[in-house]
Amino acid sequence: MEKVDVLVIGSGFGGAVMACRMAEKGSKVLVLERGRRWLASEYPSVTQRDWFWDEDEPEKQNGWIDFRYFGDMSVAMGAGVGGGSLIYANVSIEAKPQAFDHGWPEAIDYATLKPHYDTTGVMLNVQTLPENQWTPRTHLMKEAAEATGAGERFMVVPQAITFNPDWSSDLDDAYDARHSKQWTNDQGKQQGTCTHCGNCDLGCPVQAKNTLDLNYLAAAESAGAEIRPLHHVRTIRPLTGGGYEVRARDLDGQCWRVFRAEKVIVAAGSVGSTELLLRNRDQYKTLPKLSRALGHQWSCNGDFATAATYKGRSISPTRGPTISSAIDYLDGSDGGARYFVEDGGIPDVMGSMLDRLGKDPRFRGTRLGKAMLKYGQSSDPFSEMMPWFGQAMDDPGGRFYLGRRWYWPWKRNHLKLNWDYRKAEKAVNGLSERHLALTAATGGDPSTPPNWTLFKDLITPHPLGGCNMADSVDSGVVNHRGEVFNYPNLFVIDGAMVPRALGLNPSRTIAALAEYAASEMH
Repeated sequence: MEKVDVLVIGSGFGGAVMACRMAEKGSKVLVLERGRRWLASEYPSVTQRDWFWDEDEPEKQNGWIDFRYFGDMSVAMGAGVGGGSLIYANVSIEAKPQAFDHGWPEAIDYATLKPHYDTTGVMLNVQTLPENQWTPRTHLMKEAAEATGAGERFMVVPQAITFNPDWSSDLDDAYDARHSKQWTNDQGKQQGTCTHCGNCDLGCPVQAKNTLDLNYLAAAESAGAEIRPLHHVRTIRPLTGGGYEVRARDLDGQCWRVFRAEKVIVAAGSVGSTELLLRNRDQYKTLPKLSRALGHQWSCNGDFATAATYKGRSISPTRGPTISSAIDYLDGSDGGARYFVEDGGIPDVMGSMLDRLGKDPRFRGTRLGKAMLKYGQSSDPFSEMMPWFGQAMDDPGGRFYLGRRWYWPWKRNHLKLNWDYRKAEKAVNGLSERHLALTAATGGDPSTPPNWTLFKDLITPHPLGGCNMADSVDSGVVNHRGEVFNYPNLFVIDGAMVPRALGLNPSRTIAALAEYAASEMH
């Protein structure tokens, strides 16, 4: 059994910030992360393997993406040291001040979070895409905004990416890694600059993407924190006299580990943290006094995408940062629907695979190897396609609970989600119709996905809620600083505590909330 001052479960935008700040305050900090520690040479964008995480058998399959299907809703999550920062699309943007007008604890508003937003911007080295590097998607977004009379709503979004202003798509073999400029960040980690390779979501091979393992977690380790990958936490039990005992499965060693800590910070993400607490309340019975609001008021943050084809026009969504710009309708001027339109990119998985094989010693120098390299470098299978992305401010319409699987009907230990699409319908329809209008104004041919038009099914990479912040145990699970009601020194600090949709990318708000919570701890 090991004893620490602070045990952090998860290493995403909540856990990484807390590990860093608690270690800097002199606490003995241990971070338990269910996923592996990824090296740039091991990213799926480089190796074309280890794509998926299997929650049922993580000892056998602990890859990059944890994709959960809950019927009408599916959720995509990162798995590894750095959490969601590994797979997110780099956008690091502040929520609108009006997003905090309703549904939050009284202590939380934009003015309170603003200095913490500023801190996260520095830590994540937030920048915007240089104007000389605008992608065809960026130009199309601006054109679409102006063509629909909304030119003032267009913006280039802030991103946690390091750009080299001297890079240009006119360079010879411009997207090759050799054009990445090496630099050392403030935490002493070697990184590169962006070459627009388009692999942001599958692992930036030049490490221009400022993932949490390169900043907050690096700072945490420099301050003495320890990070243990492949440790999957299962139970949290309060101890007589204070503190908690935590049991985790060591996926690498295939054994159980037991830890004790004065403070425990649950930061496994909206789905992970909610599931962990549900299991400890309803399955293992170790935390029976958790609020009855646990699992309720979950939001998909209105994520939606529409593909459009532009015959004869090069869009090339496989090149450039995954998202570069937005058209802001969060003011509700579109019939009350609030949403944030973004351009979308798609990794060129086939091109990356051929490029890797062409450089493999087995094929290097052969005619086949040269052919694979040539195609890999010139591959652009979706050259005429524009993926319109976006998020919307849906009403919380989800409830997580533990239920039965059809093949284990006698067990009620499977995480399930009841999601009411009607809570998202107005916001998502507004975003979808805006996609159609922007496409029509720029001469494209749109295709609204049938999973929404026919079945009202959605996929989200931005789940929020489940352990919501509130001013009382009757309406939430944690207070304004993330401390769990009825359990002193047990905290939830991640997207699970966000009580309502933000309508845009939530990572920076989660990090700012974590910075605020850390500033309140002693």
